[in-house]
Amino acid sequence: MAQRIPRILVILFGYLVFSVFILFPLLWIFLMSIKDFKDIIAYPPVFTFTPTFDNYRAIIFGEGSTGLTTGISDYMKFLRNSVIISVGSVTISALIGTPAAYALSRSNIRGRDTISFTFLSFRFAPELAVILPLYAIYKKIGLYNTYHGLILANQLITLPLTIWILMSFFKEVPMEIEEAARVDGASVWQTFFHVALPIIRPGIASALIISFIYSWNNLIFGMVLGGAATQPVTVGILQTMNFDQIKWGWMAAAAMISAVPGMIIALYFQRHLVRGLTMGALK
Repeated sequence: MAQRIPRILVILFGYLVFSVFILFPLLWIFLMSIKDFKDIIAYPPVFTFTPTFDNYRAIIFGEGSTGLTTGISDYMKFLRNSVIISVGSVTISALIGTPAAYALSRSNIRGRDTISFTFLSFRFAPELAVILPLYAIYKKIGLYNTYHGLILANQLITLPLTIWILMSFFKEVPMEIEEAARVDGASVWQTFFHVALPIIRPGIASALIISFIYSWNNLIFGMVLGGAATQPVTVGILQTMNFDQIKWGWMAAAAMISAVPGMIIALYFQRHLVRGLTMGALK
C-alpha cells in the first residue's frame, strides 16, 4: 500500500490539473457574466468585486439597452430557434443514420467502405467550402431563412457523426445473437428493432448527445442560411457586439445561458453516455 501512495497522488494531481484546465474557461466566463463593465475591463484583472445580475436581466428581460434590439423577444427567440434546429437535426439524423449504420456494419455490399468514407468525408469538408453553393441553391428553391432548410444543412454535421459512431457500436454486437433471432423466425426489421437497438441504446445516446452539441454550437450555417426569423443563438450572441464596443458582460451572460441546454441533456443522459463511451473497450 505504501508503494502505491505516490502513484495515487500523481494520478490525483493529474486529475486536478486536467479539471482546472477544462473548467477554468467556463469559470472565467461565469465571473465575467456577474461583473460590471468596469470590472471586466479592469487591468490587472480583479477577483474581488460585488456580483451583479444586471447582465442576465438585460439579456433575458430586456432591462436597459441590451444590444439585442428588443431584449427578451430577440434573445429568447434565438434560443428557441436553436432548440428547434438542433432537435430537428438530431431527430432526422437518428431516423436516417441508425438504419444506415446498421446496414453498413452488417451488409457485404460492394463498395461498403467507399460509402462509409463518403459519409465521413462530409464531416471532413470545411463548412466554408459548401456554404456559398448552399446559399445560392437555398435562395432559388425557397429554403433560405427556414427551419427545415437549416435542419437539412445541419445534416452535413450530425448525420456523418451519427452513422460513424453507431457503426462502431453495431459491430460490437455479436452476429450470433442476431442469427439466433433469425433462426427463431425474426425478420430483418424485427432483428434490428428488437435485438440490435436495445443492445446499442447507450451508443445511440452518445451519438445523439454529440450530434446535438455540434449542431447547437454551429455558427456558419445559421449566419449565412438563416435570416432574422430563424437565426440560432450562436448568431444572437454576436449581436452583443455594437459598432463602438463589445458588451462583454452581456456576451458572457448569453454564453452561459446558451450552455445550459447542452449541460442538461448531457447530465440527463450521463449514465448512457458514460456506458456508451466505454462500451466495447473490454470484452
